[in-house]
Amino acid sequence: MALSHALLTSLLEKSSSGYDLARRFDKSIGFFWHATHQQIYRELGRMEAAGWIASSSAPDAGKTRKRSYRVLPPGQAELLRWAAEPSAPMDLRDEFMVRLRADAALGALGLAPELERRIALHQEKLALYREIEQRDFAGGASMARAARIHHMILKKGILYEENSIAWAREMLDLLKKESWNTNAEHQIPEPIFKKID
Repeated sequence: MALSHALLTSLLEKSSSGYDLARRFDKSIGFFWHATHQQIYRELGRMEAAGWIASSSAPDAGKTRKRSYRVLPPGQAELLRWAAEPSAPMDLRDEFMVRLRADAALGALGLAPELERRIALHQEKLALYREIEQRDFAGGASMARAARIHHMILKKGILYEENSIAWAREMLDLLKKESWNTNAEHQIPEPIFKKID
């Protein structure tokens, strides 16, 4: 997915200035697709040059150069084209997993504090997601279709954070066990799980 598709989606939800779009992006799509404000402004310029969006002076611009962006029919067509394409599931690329493999190969590397830090970060994000859920999705089954879809996206984030916390706690317990043999002469085992050819 290109950033342009995330921005087209956000602008279809609500036409807005680049600044307002960037702020809204941080609080919604930004939870699962990160972009800096500078990247967003650059992409808006490319999308306007491609004819996918148009901008005009924002009503509250005054003497500033503030622009308001809206999606044009070619932008909608591009989003429809992109949405119909199959997409690959997300690959897990986590440097910490490699550190854990190194711990398994070399012996205790003192990774428990990093796991504790990660648990705290996941708990913080989970608390934020639950707060959003209470604030925005209290209607349950009576919500409109779009709101129910947004709620399901949020639920995926909630489940991710809950599972990340549970996994990290289990790994932390394992790392803190004192009964493990950390003898330097232990043999390094063949990796247990490898990619299937």
